[in-house]
Amino acid sequence: MEHKLKKLVTDYKHETVGIYSCCSANEFVIEAALERAKETNTPLLIEATANQVDQYGGYTGMTPQDFMAFVKRKAMEIGVDMQNVYLGGDHLGPLTFTEYDEDKAMSEASELIRQYVLAGFTKIHVDTSMKVNSDDKDIRLSDEIIAQRAAKLVSVATEAYNERLKEVPDAIAPVYVIGSEVPIPGGSQAAVDNGVEVTKVADLDHTVKAFREAFEDNGLMEVYDNVIAIVVQPGVEEKDSGCTEYDRQKAKELMAAIDNYPNLVYEGHSTDYQTKIKLKEMVEDGVKILKVGPALTFAMREGLFALYNIEKELYKNTDVKTSHLLEVLDEKMIEEPKYWSKHYHGSSNEIALKRMYSFSDRCRYYMPLKDVENAINVMFNNLKDGCPLNLLSQFMPLQYTKVREGYLNNDPRSLVKDRIKNCIDEYLFATNQNKLL
Repeated sequence: MEHKLKKLVTDYKHETVGIYSCCSANEFVIEAALERAKETNTPLLIEATANQVDQYGGYTGMTPQDFMAFVKRKAMEIGVDMQNVYLGGDHLGPLTFTEYDEDKAMSEASELIRQYVLAGFTKIHVDTSMKVNSDDKDIRLSDEIIAQRAAKLVSVATEAYNERLKEVPDAIAPVYVIGSEVPIPGGSQAAVDNGVEVTKVADLDHTVKAFREAFEDNGLMEVYDNVIAIVVQPGVEEKDSGCTEYDRQKAKELMAAIDNYPNLVYEGHSTDYQTKIKLKEMVEDGVKILKVGPALTFAMREGLFALYNIEKELYKNTDVKTSHLLEVLDEKMIEEPKYWSKHYHGSSNEIALKRMYSFSDRCRYYMPLKDVENAINVMFNNLKDGCPLNLLSQFMPLQYTKVREGYLNNDPRSLVKDRIKNCIDEYLFATNQNKLL
């Protein structure tokens, strides 16, 4: 069986058809994405990032096998056929092992990608664009080095796939995404916005050539047929104050250049917070895979904060113990600033605002903490009988209308997930991904 994502190249390269990639390990987000896939009869691509999920558990505490089991369990509960759910690995490479010299970093990255493929992930973004400890800090990492390292990891992935076939004879071969101009996972860390430079066509050509030669050098030309996309910078970026919007005129030459590569489409990272019109333009122009992560958890955070305000208003003159969710979350972020300190700059007041409301949404890293989860549970319990309609109208007007019209249950979990679906719907509008079924 051929991977259905190959249709992006074989059937829909020149049509307005793409797919969004749900890059999140958050339970609310995963449930919302699965529910929306069921409600709209569309396929779903879910990707775990190397720092979220790895052989040591990542920051989520999940290995690739754990994450696969987590998604399967949620799909079964919701009633979604896993045949229409594609799992991918994002930034698989030495991303979290850069403190090591090349041999050790690549050994760790090899085990990482091996576990992803053995667990059944079939869409693999190989990312070796980052320097490791033994690389010269003053010299740009060449496309050739990036490509050779990537090819070595693809060799490991191929061996893992062949091993998986022994247990799962009908396992679908993975498809791959390559590239060297890969945006930093998590968004820009710069204190000053210097704009975003669109990938030059000459750089695209050189990258494709380097990767093709690396695959050939490593005896992987048969596997190269399963390379479906290349990561480029189409001129978009999410940052804590918003995003750089897609400008198709600035990206015109780059978008035209994809026609020189019949078996490739573009993958766009950091498409978060683009309008649905801009997202659709990107798909029309050749960016067939739209990755989104922070925008989904940002929407979740908006939903949770709206419920916090409803809870606070509802019980402010009573003896009911409330969640103090915002205060608990901020306290945890201040106690352990490692997930946001490189991203947020400015005065103490500006940083305090960003901790809660930044588009970079670094507070997503703190949602799984026990104290934060406990606060959410207290809030949900306080609102378990539903939110008063007047307060729901005040703080969640879109959800209020759906509740009044009978399309949405008035319970906290459903309300938060529906806020996430607002974001998902922007991507479904742009991709027409139902055609991939």
